[in-house]
Amino acid sequence: MNMDSKGNKFGLFRFLKSFGYAAEGIKSVWSSEQNFRIHSCVGLVVFIAAYLLSVSAMEWIVLVILVFAVLALETMNTAIEKAVDLSQSGYHPLAKAAKDLASGAVLLFAVGTAIVGGIIFIPKLLELILTR
Repeated sequence: MNMDSKGNKFGLFRFLKSFGYAAEGIKSVWSSEQNFRIHSCVGLVVFIAAYLLSVSAMEWIVLVILVFAVLALETMNTAIEKAVDLSQSGYHPLAKAAKDLASGAVLLFAVGTAIVGGIIFIPKLLELILTR
């Protein structure tokens, strides 16, 4: 059975519409999820600090990938939470486990990202402080 009710048509219009759906998803996660807004603001601070501290091109690449990966993972966490809520009207231990696991994945990645940020920024900040 075909799961795609829209058929198998390909085309520019359908491709462009997919960007609209993606934009709706981003607007939805921004408006409904405090953690997404927090991660977005932290990402902006990271990008400002990277600019001010003149990080290398490779460091920029790493930072951009990590910031957007955290945002993408937070969005997937929200999708999982909403799918679980849709499929389970009341409390169920497996529903709780699924939501906790998805949230834990975001936390693990965010901690790893913060560690990488420290590896990039701490030496630059120390150099800035010690050369004054």
